[in-house]
Amino acid sequence: MTYIVVTNDDGVFAPGLLALTMAMRELGRVSVIAPSINQSASGHKKTLHQDIPYSQVALADGTPAISVGGSPADCIGVGALGLIEWPPDIVVSGINRGPNVSQDITYSGTVTAALESVIHGVPAVAVSLDNRVANDIELYRESARVAAIVTARTLQKQLPPLTILNLNTPNSDQIKGIRLTRQGVRIYQDELDMKEDVVRVVGPDPGGMTDEEGTDLWAVHNGYASLTPIHLDMTAHRFMADLAAWDITTDSPNNGAS
Repeated sequence: MTYIVVTNDDGVFAPGLLALTMAMRELGRVSVIAPSINQSASGHKKTLHQDIPYSQVALADGTPAISVGGSPADCIGVGALGLIEWPPDIVVSGINRGPNVSQDITYSGTVTAALESVIHGVPAVAVSLDNRVANDIELYRESARVAAIVTARTLQKQLPPLTILNLNTPNSDQIKGIRLTRQGVRIYQDELDMKEDVVRVVGPDPGGMTDEEGTDLWAVHNGYASLTPIHLDMTAHRFMADLAAWDITTDSPNNGAS
């Protein structure tokens, strides 16, 4: 039987995790391991040489789960090292409350949990919903339905090494379809709230270039699910030749700079 591990970054009791777990159960046997508290925007944080607490909990429908006092990447990392049965056939991370498009993927605990999975040799799908305050179960059910379709096909096929699928579903309970996309361009509008001895990053939700067809932002903005392949090789390959022309050598530390 197919064996699936489900995780997230919103925390083990988040409604998106429950919806995703229920959908994945239609595809096979499921284990759940997730952060004990919200770990949004934790990025690819890996805890080393420190105690990481964990406990057995149950989701709202009674599904057993392991709650981990660490990041989403920690959940998969310690799972792969023996905290849960490993390896699964696939890891599915989500459903995140809020989109993870364009530059968001560098911040996203949802995405980096999936990336941690492929580091350990297991294919993965990250799933996010374009609604940062969603509590509507129907939105999560629709997102989970599409996630199950993508996961089932991924199980049938084979992802390249160190590659995940990043799925973002629109804020709708009637998704128009799936579009294969590339990363778009986010526009962040963060502001700094300064007090006497603390600062806080505030501001409106990020925007982005939603009119560029073919991007993840365009697809979600227009009611489609966006499916983007993401690779851990972040080398700017097309810039390599230009960089070589800079002729950076140890013999000329200033390289003609004045």
